Amino acid sequence: MLIGLFGGSFNPVHKGHVSLARNLLAREHLDEVWFMVSPQNPLKKQTDLADDNDRLNMVRLALENEKGLKACDYEFHLSRPSFTWNTLEALRRDYPGDEFVLLIGADNWCNIDRWARYEEIISNYRIIVYPRDGYPVDTTQLPTTVRMVDTPLYNVSSTEIRQRLAAGKSVTRLIDKSVASYITRNRLYF
Repeated sequence: MLIGLFGGSFNPVHKGHVSLARNLLAREHLDEVWFMVSPQNPLKKQTDLADDNDRLNMVRLALENEKGLKACDYEFHLSRPSFTWNTLEALRRDYPGDEFVLLIGADNWCNIDRWARYEEIISNYRIIVYPRDGYPVDTTQLPTTVRMVDTPLYNVSSTEIRQRLAAGKSVTRLIDKSVASYITRNRLYF
């Protein structure tokens, strides 16, 4: 199988995440896109981070009716912090018959030199980069394993959602109803 790895904190998962993954699944002829819920991103502060299992449960709810999109807790069982190189190598070992493609935003591509063993990631794995507002990518300078795709820009962020929730504002247009219910029921981000 050809599997796209869409990693993130998903704190919380929102409609932009799901729409983007759906778009990449179809456009890139992937068999599946795995939402790799990261328990600890080494490049992000852990403030306001909901519990790992809450974030995983929200992703499961958001993807409940999405064919080919899967919630994944694989990194929960690896050492922390969650270095992409370690995850990719572990996946290669555990799923030898599958090919994994890294799906990252232009913001991450512009900062990939901050990633652990980034040169080895670029040399050994295909990377699909999707646009992010404010992060231009010079496609003439991309390595042969990296390709920029033209997907719609989704103007929504998990940070904005958390801020809106904390302020008592509606987020119904930004997140799935089942995710909104989960957040309310479990008193997350308030």
